[in-house]
Amino acid sequence: MKILLSLCLVLAATAPALAQAPSPPSSTFDGQWRGRSDGGSCNAPLDYDLTIDTGIVDGSAYDSSAHGPVPNTKKGPPPPPTPGLWQIHGLMKPGSFSLLAVASVKGTDRRENRLTVTAQGNTLTVTESGGCGRVARLAKG
Repeated sequence: MKILLSLCLVLAATAPALAQAPSPPSSTFDGQWRGRSDGGSCNAPLDYDLTIDTGIVDGSAYDSSAHGPVPNTKKGPPPPPTPGLWQIHGLMKPGSFSLLAVASVKGTDRRENRLTVTAQGNTLTVTESGGCGRVARLAKG
């Protein structure tokens, strides 16, 4: 009983200290960011939807014009499928930083791409470093 009473006293004494733990610093870039890219060399624009929370970036980019298989009237090999959905994540840093984009594709075909993001005022500029070479300007909101 004495041990239980001692434990309760210790917890009661440390509770205010635990409640006052510092929260992670937020930045002016925290929030939802949305925008559309140009088509790049693939002529397929992506719609971006990113969330930044205390420097952690998470989101997706998708090709709203992507569609399922179409009939192959020329009887040649079909073109390789283009990813319609990219999962994006990484850490935000002041100025310019890099994010990883991983495509949702069928089977064992794994596609990755690096994105370079530049923060300029109230705009994030996202540039593909490879692939289609698309550029997007994202606005907060």
